[in-house]
Amino acid sequence: MTNRAHVITGGFPPGSPAGHDHDHARLRLLTLLAEQDIPASVGNDFSDVGKWLPLSRLLVTYVAGPYPDAGQSAVIQSWLEGGGHWLGLHGTSGGRAERVEGIRNRRTVKTEHHVVLGSFFLTHPPLCRFQVDVVGEHPITRGIGSSFLIEDEPYFIELQHPADTRILLTADYGADGAWPAVETLYGRDTSLQADGKTRVLGYTRPVGAGAVTYFAFGHCTNPPVYRGPWENPAFTQLLRNAIAFATATPG
Repeated sequence: MTNRAHVITGGFPPGSPAGHDHDHARLRLLTLLAEQDIPASVGNDFSDVGKWLPLSRLLVTYVAGPYPDAGQSAVIQSWLEGGGHWLGLHGTSGGRAERVEGIRNRRTVKTEHHVVLGSFFLTHPPLCRFQVDVVGEHPITRGIGSSFLIEDEPYFIELQHPADTRILLTADYGADGAWPAVETLYGRDTSLQADGKTRVLGYTRPVGAGAVTYFAFGHCTNPPVYRGPWENPAFTQLLRNAIAFATATPG
């Protein structure tokens, strides 16, 4: 395992943007890696993770549809246990979705990769501006302050390993977060924390000698051109910090 990264950005079906500007996300991520002199390979899905992960310390994923199947998830799990670090962004917590009769929104199907990643995307209300709160001190949130504002899709995610997950970022969406579709789709809103109002938007968790870090941020499109969170200094700093934290970890 060497100090390099493998970056996966892409939509589904292959070649489809799936509502996101993967070219912009890929360019930004490669630029941030280059700032820290970290060479990278790239892919559009998880089909060749078994080829690239043994050569890499960091896996960065920004996807809208593609997700690792059971075998690929097992490869990622083993790599993490050996010291790898997975930085998942935005739609990485999604994956396969199924239609639900009588409702426009689709229901995400929980698969093996959600267990490895540590979160499961439920749904999100429309794009809006909201405050993100930083939970305690951690190298990944260094220099961010106690809170920041961001415009993005307000994600609802369900933690898969709450007992060993270090929560970094939360948000209370207030009235903008009222989204009855979540109960219709899943029966109840399992993204809500114990206080009944906040949701987790960023976390890190150990996996053997390695770790997983996830941020729900990152929506961007073209057309129309929308960069939103990618123009937000706090999100940029979080990415820089996460890359430095991951690649400084002995592999």
